[in-house]
Amino acid sequence: MNDYISSIILGIVEGLTEFLPVSSTGHLIIVNQFVNFSESFAYTFDIVIQLGAILSVIVYFFKRLNPFGSHLNTEGRNRIFTLWAKSIAGVIPALIIGGTFGGIVEEKLFNPYTVCIALILGGIIMIYLESRKNIPTITDISQLKFKTAITIGFIQCFAMVPGTSRSAATIIGAMFLGASRLVAAEFSFFLAIPTMIAASGYSILKAGTSLNGHELAILTTGFFVSFIVALAVIAVFMRYITRHDFKPFAYYRIALGIIVSGYFLIK
Repeated sequence: MNDYISSIILGIVEGLTEFLPVSSTGHLIIVNQFVNFSESFAYTFDIVIQLGAILSVIVYFFKRLNPFGSHLNTEGRNRIFTLWAKSIAGVIPALIIGGTFGGIVEEKLFNPYTVCIALILGGIIMIYLESRKNIPTITDISQLKFKTAITIGFIQCFAMVPGTSRSAATIIGAMFLGASRLVAAEFSFFLAIPTMIAASGYSILKAGTSLNGHELAILTTGFFVSFIVALAVIAVFMRYITRHDFKPFAYYRIALGIIVSGYFLIK
């Protein structure tokens, strides 16, 4: 497959799945089985194109994330600074645990079989979560305490296992801790910014000097494709969760896990 076509396909997959609770990493691992990138470049590519998706979050939520807007008063600025502080506090567990165990997880668990198991288990947990009748106690993101943000950050670490989904882990974690569906999704978006910038930055520092011009062009293509697709997905997703639950994503995860596991078993 042509490298640029592969880059566009992977960029679309990343943009579609990064912020939905279906595991972008899991999908990329599966799609990479049919792409001719080298193993080392495929890993770097998958991490770096996530920056395109993260940029879409910043663009979409810019007014809510920019503490220097002329329309804001002191209270509004402090609220945004506090939101950033909670997001950064939430990423600390991932930096510590990811830095300690990330290499081991990548070596042992980055394969289609782990992805299939994680997809199915995650889907079952989401169905259970949505079947509960609990009334949320956190209905606005400003009500999210630092302790809760850090706890969600620890839960996010389960997403180190490919197929789990960072988005699913944070949303499920936040809802278990009392957040409404909307607050859980919003904080998942905001927590993604420092998390994925840290992960992508580490990957670029580790492999950036070894990339040639052709590889950089492929990365750039995937980056912009994922940005455009992710921006559209965020807009649709935010409208969706105000009216619907996450069960369709859970059913999709289970179905995909079963189908893909069947494919690799008979391959």
